[in-house]
Amino acid sequence: MGMSIGFIFFIAVYSLLCFYMGYNGWKWLKAAFSFKWKKTYIILFIFLSSAYIISFLFSSRTLQMIGGYWLVIFGYCCVLLPLVNLVYFLTKKNQKWKVRSGYVLVAFFSFVLIYGSFNAWSPVVRDYSVELNNPDKEPQGEELKLLIAADLHLGEVIGVRHLERFIDVVNNEQPDIVLLSGDIIDNSISPYFTNNLSDILQEIDVPLGVYAVPGNHDYYGGDLYLLRDEFKEIGFNFLMDEIETVQDQLTIIGRKDYTDKERQSIEELMSDADKQLPVIMLDHQPREISEAHEHGVDMIISGHTHRGQVFPANFITSAMYENDWGHLQKDQLHSFTTSGFGFWGPAVRIGSRSEVMTVTFTY
Repeated sequence: MGMSIGFIFFIAVYSLLCFYMGYNGWKWLKAAFSFKWKKTYIILFIFLSSAYIISFLFSSRTLQMIGGYWLVIFGYCCVLLPLVNLVYFLTKKNQKWKVRSGYVLVAFFSFVLIYGSFNAWSPVVRDYSVELNNPDKEPQGEELKLLIAADLHLGEVIGVRHLERFIDVVNNEQPDIVLLSGDIIDNSISPYFTNNLSDILQEIDVPLGVYAVPGNHDYYGGDLYLLRDEFKEIGFNFLMDEIETVQDQLTIIGRKDYTDKERQSIEELMSDADKQLPVIMLDHQPREISEAHEHGVDMIISGHTHRGQVFPANFITSAMYENDWGHLQKDQLHSFTTSGFGFWGPAVRIGSRSEVMTVTFTY
């Protein structure tokens, strides 16, 4: 009952905001271009504002792309349109102001969608170098190159081409090991199988293998164990509150996602781990950095935040997480949180960029 009321309330508020935006758009088109095709405008506006929701009913990549772009415009309109209307009112309803402000908004939205799409589809490699800083462990003078990625969100929108970009990055960087910190799948594993994405992932060939953990999106649709089995089939290690010793060089702890009520605590996992070796923990959401520090973890690798993905959401993630992006050191602990190789929802990034991290780790 409560969820039904909440959903009805959400739809009502969303519809009112869409009406507000649609009305402003119509008034501007009339003022700027003497636009007369009202029915056409209404039909087009209804299509745009409902495209993202409809895309889940028909599993349409095109609708998801269009709907995602609309969500970005919708979000910025919620902030900018009231300001434009306020200035319009204070300038005694100056028609020139209305027309010019409309042109500015159209130019702004065009920039956001073009630049944001470039950031989303053109990943960068960010390089780091760190040393083992644990006084309880004797340095061995060894060095490994880690490649870190998360949030691929493979699905209707992100598929073969973007995954091939990832394979190209891995092959160019030639790491010793690949670490995937969750949200491999977006909402359903069906597109993964339809597009035979395992065939592409199998092209990864690194000396110490590929280690992955689930993120919250990997649980959606009940496909988590299908993904785990598929990864094991192609030789990847998919860890869910499990510990692996990697050729007597590293101890890797892979955690279930924070949303999994049955996941073990860091204390429980560390009690079973070989702590003589450097301990690297994969944990999709960067929520328990302090606990990892307290229990002697040497490196914790996360994703999930997307660094907010679209400005100003980065301020929200920065407030929510101790390390929402980049590298943070707390005594012996190195925390790495990547903004992700893919994206969720709109194929747009403003204030963030799709990326992989490489870490040269000396121990």
